[in-house]
Amino acid sequence: MTEVSSLTGRLLVATPALADPNFDRAVVLLLDHDEEGSLGVILNRPTPVEVEDILEPWADLAGEPGVVFQGGPVSMDSALGVGVIPGPAVEGPLGWRRVHGSIGLVDLEAPPELLAKALGSLRIFAGYAGWGPGQLEDELAEGAWYVVESEPGDVSAPDPERLWRSVLRRQRSELAMVATYPDDPSLN
Repeated sequence: MTEVSSLTGRLLVATPALADPNFDRAVVLLLDHDEEGSLGVILNRPTPVEVEDILEPWADLAGEPGVVFQGGPVSMDSALGVGVIPGPAVEGPLGWRRVHGSIGLVDLEAPPELLAKALGSLRIFAGYAGWGPGQLEDELAEGAWYVVESEPGDVSAPDPERLWRSVLRRQRSELAMVATYPDDPSLN
């Protein structure tokens, strides 16, 4: 088996050609990527469900909009917390595990007070996006995703519906042009 270069911490940005409605214009933060598969959360799918309705102790720490995000089509009945610890912290607080840079997973079973002072932003996700061994690599080879660097602000983008365009627009390549791709090319 060939070695897989880890994409953990990077963003998958759906290409306009991606036909799966679960990922239409999705921006996925990869939380884990290795030879056993990949796991990530969709950063730009807010739901109408308020964080306080399902995880009340975490509601005050959740960024705006204070809603649960649909992390993906897998295990929609489970919750994941993704938080950013600002600054050059060598080690995050108890209840936070670094994924990439200042982005990490939050243990939602931990008392929120453990993280309150250190946490710069928090998003709660219902479900996740998952790929089996080699599945994501196949999708990348088919041109379904653009792979770009993440920024800590992507996790807590105040206008998540515009994240797809803004992530593409900041690229220093022809990808910046894709940000102008119309929602329905037939109307062009």
